[in-house]
Amino acid sequence: MNDITTLPRTSTAPTRRPRTWLRVTLMLLAVGLVAGGLIFFQQFKAGILKQVVASIRSEVPTVATATASMQAWQSSLTSVGTARASNGADLAAEIAGVVDQIDFESGQTAAAGTTLLRLRPNDDEAKLAQLQASADLANVTLQRDLKQWEARGVAQATVDADQANVKVTRAQIAAQQAVMAEKNVRAPFAGRLGVRQVDVGQFIAAGTPIVTLQQLDPMFVDFYLPQQALGQIASGQKVEVTADAWPGRTFQGKIDSLNAKVDPTSRMLQIRASLPNPDGALLPGMYVGVSIATGEPLPLITIPNAAVAYNPYGSLVYVVHDEKDAKGAEQHLVKQQFVTTGAARGDQVSILKGIGVNDVVVTAGQLKLHNGSIVKIDNAVRPADNPAPEPQDH
Repeated sequence: MNDITTLPRTSTAPTRRPRTWLRVTLMLLAVGLVAGGLIFFQQFKAGILKQVVASIRSEVPTVATATASMQAWQSSLTSVGTARASNGADLAAEIAGVVDQIDFESGQTAAAGTTLLRLRPNDDEAKLAQLQASADLANVTLQRDLKQWEARGVAQATVDADQANVKVTRAQIAAQQAVMAEKNVRAPFAGRLGVRQVDVGQFIAAGTPIVTLQQLDPMFVDFYLPQQALGQIASGQKVEVTADAWPGRTFQGKIDSLNAKVDPTSRMLQIRASLPNPDGALLPGMYVGVSIATGEPLPLITIPNAAVAYNPYGSLVYVVHDEKDAKGAEQHLVKQQFVTTGAARGDQVSILKGIGVNDVVVTAGQLKLHNGSIVKIDNAVRPADNPAPEPQDH
């Protein structure tokens, strides 16, 4: 037997190791490109932001300014009140009936005692005539029995009964006349009538409102102040009243009376002022503002309220200082200054501490500033600085 030598088999399958490395290499290259792109984008964005911030900082902010001044400051107490007529009533008939005649026009002025409305009389005149006839008969009977009594022809009791009968019939006449008078509605005082609420031929119950009557001159204003103000007010003290319906107009009056007690719930004192109202500009029920000057005027430093930045840690203003730069040119520099504010009036606020007279403060553009900012001043447009601004119409 011949020995058979077995030769090793050569594999004909292709190897996969080079392709695997190729894929890994391509993947790593792609990841590197993406990471590099992101890093480049972030650096580019940071550069752009840096340029924008640098350009913003390089711009000199424009502000408006005002000069602090010393002004006479009058302390005052303010409140809101309600106007009411010195005499006012919603007129109504005392008894029920059908409206027979209306003798007024809505909005007209009525004198005291003017008949405004009449209810249908029905048989009132007939009842009055009947009672009058009974009264006449009772009187005739009394006169006849008096003559008989003088001649001792009748007893005293008969005369007494006749006298009582006369009184009864007269009382019945007065009662009937009162019923007839209740069917006429008259103005209890002079004043302006409102809008008519009933029509001729309408049946109205007792107490049905017919028209309102208001005496507008003088006018009362009722308002409230806290009990702490009691020592600063007195009867006869002058008051100023304003109303949204009449912008720019001030009504002068005086305190008429103070309530005899303080409200135990709110600790507020009711006060009534009276003021002339000859043209009827103020009407009952109107909402008005009330101001009462107290004490003597005091000199205080004032600036526009817009100049003050109110913060939880304190109120501050930006004060403008004129300095020279490195080249010797004049420049405006602002510095923060904390202040103590006092009372406010209109568009102004008083400063008790922190700045002095003639200090220049920034009134507009504060949001762009920080301590030490260089600014450019343009006062073409300034915030309001009026101690008594007129109300705006809306």
